[in-house]
Amino acid sequence: MKLVLFHDALALCWTPFVETRPIGELMYGTRTLRERALRALGAEASLYAAAPHLAGFDETGAPPVGDPSASAGDDRVFLCVRAAVDPPLEPLDGRRPAVLTLEGRTVGWVVPAGAPAPTADAMRDLPRAGIAASVGLAGELLERPWHLMAGNARRIAADAAAEPGVGAGATPAGAHRIGDHPILLEDGAVVEPGVVLDARSGPIWLARGARIEGPARATGPLYLGAGSTILGGPVGSSSIGPMCKVRGEVADSILCGYCNKAHDGHLGHAVLGRWVNLGAGTTNSDLKNTYSSVRVRLPEGDVDTGLIKVGSFLGDHVKTGIGTPLNTGTVIGAGSNLFGGRMPPLYVPPLSWGEGAELVEYRLERFLAAAATAMGRRQVELSEGMRQVLGRAAERGRNERTS
Repeated sequence: MKLVLFHDALALCWTPFVETRPIGELMYGTRTLRERALRALGAEASLYAAAPHLAGFDETGAPPVGDPSASAGDDRVFLCVRAAVDPPLEPLDGRRPAVLTLEGRTVGWVVPAGAPAPTADAMRDLPRAGIAASVGLAGELLERPWHLMAGNARRIAADAAAEPGVGAGATPAGAHRIGDHPILLEDGAVVEPGVVLDARSGPIWLARGARIEGPARATGPLYLGAGSTILGGPVGSSSIGPMCKVRGEVADSILCGYCNKAHDGHLGHAVLGRWVNLGAGTTNSDLKNTYSSVRVRLPEGDVDTGLIKVGSFLGDHVKTGIGTPLNTGTVIGAGSNLFGGRMPPLYVPPLSWGEGAELVEYRLERFLAAAATAMGRRQVELSEGMRQVLGRAAERGRNERTS
């Protein structure tokens, strides 16, 4: 079966990430939401739907954004990108039409070959009616980006427990281990002497070629993606995607990949897109002095998270200068460049440039040149399709600054 991941109305409100990437390309636990769906449903990735502003999205391993009617000759599974699904009790039968439900709510459909795709209205609003048969899925339907952060630690633990043949694992030579949860080292993963591995609260999983340099303290549940490095400091209860460099205090956070936090500074209860670069001493607050729930400012208005600990949400290609402080619940749009050591507003539109609240438009041609250089340092090309996606994000930022 082909898997079509679609964005409903709420997924399109996942600012700042949906500005430049499908929500299925965000990490949750040890894999992206897309990878989780493929693994659970035994399907083959086909495309992303119902997010026309992302047309041209181009990232290694990710399907394109397109028209779902193009795959009408295949059996298809349509699944909402906000669904973090576990394997069903029985495999799905692509030849039998069905409504897919999760937590009692519609999250998609099984559509046999030759049958029409769901309408744009259906994908946006997720109606319950239309097909008599219903198949319940296990997992959870994530409401907002902060629910990724809130549930991430238990997802890492569940992913490790589901790996076949996982035991306690041997302690790497010269490292100091505390606790009995598993320590998983994939091929080429290295833990240097002097590192403390605190596995009392959950597993520690290093993907292929990942590295923890001493002295550092790694606290589970922790996932370190392929080719990523922890350079020092206490890092724990987090998912760090591929090709990241991390130093300092990192807790209860998700870094989706190719992020650079190579200096000291606190990052807590945060979600970062790809290609984020945090200058030395960049620090975010994740707790209000009043201990009240955190409200997040978004283009459609303020939203109460219902959570006491919420850090920051940084879109793709965000950069901060040295000593940048970020307030509790700060949202920074894709491509923004903040500097000067002053706290920015709680919401920063895409492609903003400046210090504190004195923000202007980051000229698109200058931003694209910097992004291409940064990506080229990791042997990744900024494609023409991604230039178009980033250009649309720039237009959104321009409109928000002038509204």
